[in-house]
Amino acid sequence: MTGSGPRSAATATITTATTVTTAAVGADPGIRTHSEARAHRFRPLARRLLVGAIALGSVAFGSVFPAGGATAAAYGPTRGTAHGSSQAPGCSPRPGPAVASARCARAGDLLDVTLDQLRPTQPSVGFDQIYYKLGRYGSTKDEQAGNVNKRFDDWCETNGQEEAASVPPGASLSDPASFRCTVAVGEETDETRAAMKTVVVGPGGALYLTDGHHTLTSFLETPDGGPGLHIRLLVADNLSALTPDAFWRTMRERKWVWLRDENDRPITTDQLPRRLGLARFHDDRYRGLVYFTRDIGYQAPDDAAEYLEFLWGTWLRGRVDLKAYDLTDHASYLSAVRAASEEMSGTDGDTVIADGRTADELGRMAEWNAGKKPTGGEFGKLSAPLTDAKPGKLAYALDYRNRVPAVRPPRPGRPPAHARPPVHARPPAHARPPVHAAPPAHAVPRAHA
Repeated sequence: MTGSGPRSAATATITTATTVTTAAVGADPGIRTHSEARAHRFRPLARRLLVGAIALGSVAFGSVFPAGGATAAAYGPTRGTAHGSSQAPGCSPRPGPAVASARCARAGDLLDVTLDQLRPTQPSVGFDQIYYKLGRYGSTKDEQAGNVNKRFDDWCETNGQEEAASVPPGASLSDPASFRCTVAVGEETDETRAAMKTVVVGPGGALYLTDGHHTLTSFLETPDGGPGLHIRLLVADNLSALTPDAFWRTMRERKWVWLRDENDRPITTDQLPRRLGLARFHDDRYRGLVYFTRDIGYQAPDDAAEYLEFLWGTWLRGRVDLKAYDLTDHASYLSAVRAASEEMSGTDGDTVIADGRTADELGRMAEWNAGKKPTGGEFGKLSAPLTDAKPGKLAYALDYRNRVPAVRPPRPGRPPAHARPPVHARPPAHARPPVHAAPPAHAVPRAHA
């Protein structure tokens, strides 16, 4: 999900805090490599939310610390809200002590959560995008090239800490103290915060994920991740004071929920999954296809529409028949990506794609593959086989999919009744050592090419 909104000069002054408090949700427990993330990094919604958070003071792991002084006083009791957030009854107005409950959070706050606390706002994901991440997370190719494994870069970026700085052998996502990010907690900038995923606090303090379903599902499914993995999220709004009907009406109005299934049929909010996990989602092959066309047929603009990739996928259904391709074969899948991306860049910029958005508004690239030959540019990178020193995303995805047991999808239009354990593929020939190996006495610093 992405939103819109202006940047504010208030981001010039940042007041930080170092105290760490874990967010407490309501009584109901049911509650991109860096080149991929650049286009999304300065999401206008995130920038707008950061205005309030930075003017008020930095938020560390669910705790809100007012900056005080003239700046904080100028905002008054509703400062930092992007959409007129309404806190739950019983929450004290700021300034005051650190807020440790999600029900008392405001737009722009950061919340430390575990993955099993999050409720999805879409019924489907592109499995192949997640398979790419899991395939790369389980490979040693990054380390062989002198870099850290991508999962640590992804976690640091998602947590508002830019990228991994040093990762010793034996480091684990489940233990953030076992590795170090380039930006320390409490030293975040507007740029690093803008890369974070977003959450809406709903009735009862339930946490509804509005961006990052693919990234966080990848964290959940990787061996050193899991449902108890911690991550910080940026609060898009607090709607916990609303009734369930009013909450979902507001979510639909703001386009913070995607109510179409993997076959583009409408669903109800009751049919959304209750938790993250591959077994809880349906596989939208067109959503997965669009992921691989990124920077080949489209580039997400700064004011990107919510659920942009789903909108492109909806349009491609009538133009690229995936049944004509063998999506288990690298060459055939690559042909499907080329056909789809050429459709995207080849259409007129004022063509309405979906939801009233034109191709240009959805980031259509005027020149396919940025004007480069198929052997170059992003398409050339995508084409690299698994045997290459730097395999393409597609090669990682297909290799992982061929090694993992088939995911049993939920019943059509309904979430599964029970979750299964995370999917773990058999390790490839170039798999990394076990994640719980004993670390050396000193961390190995990140190598830069």
